[in-house]
Amino acid sequence: MAEARVKVRKESVFAERFGVFAECLLTGVWIAVASLGVVTYPAAFAAGARHLRRRTAHQGGGWREFVADFRAAVRGGWVVGVAGWAAVAVAWVDVQAARAGIPGGPLVGAVGLFALIGCAVAGMRAAAVWTPDDSWRALLARAGRRTVLDPAGSFLLTAGLAVVALSGWFIAPLAVPVLGAVAAAAVAVEERYRHR
Repeated sequence: MAEARVKVRKESVFAERFGVFAECLLTGVWIAVASLGVVTYPAAFAAGARHLRRRTAHQGGGWREFVADFRAAVRGGWVVGVAGWAAVAVAWVDVQAARAGIPGGPLVGAVGLFALIGCAVAGMRAAAVWTPDDSWRALLARAGRRTVLDPAGSFLLTAGLAVVALSGWFIAPLAVPVLGAVAAAAVAVEERYRHR
């Protein structure tokens, strides 16, 4: 009898973990669809992370809650999206300067790329803890500090970005569901930092 209960418990743990994985992949699709507005990617990531936080806390939530969170996050999040694209443009100019052979260009290009990666990690960390009551400016300021103070977590998120980029390079449609796994990683990194 006890052996049967242990077997059922092991299966339910497996089912629960597989369910979270499947939810991450679905959330990645939702994030990708919500990011089609070009400057809406921070709000989409924030809504996806909030959805995953609810699911791992065994609270309800589905497409309707994701859409409601996305609408709330996009109010201030679109400005963050514009700033992100501006940072990408500056990094692109830095890389072009490095490729053109301008004196000091390689150093400027490297600094620009590292700054872009740092901004992306801080943005993911801010989106991972977003709630409708939060200001994006305050979230980003706190996330920037956590990005520096928690290098291990920041490295994990950088590796997640690399996985999305490589997935998209090898098989473009694979990058879409992997976005949900990166959102889950951002939630996990922030939870880890909070418990430290």
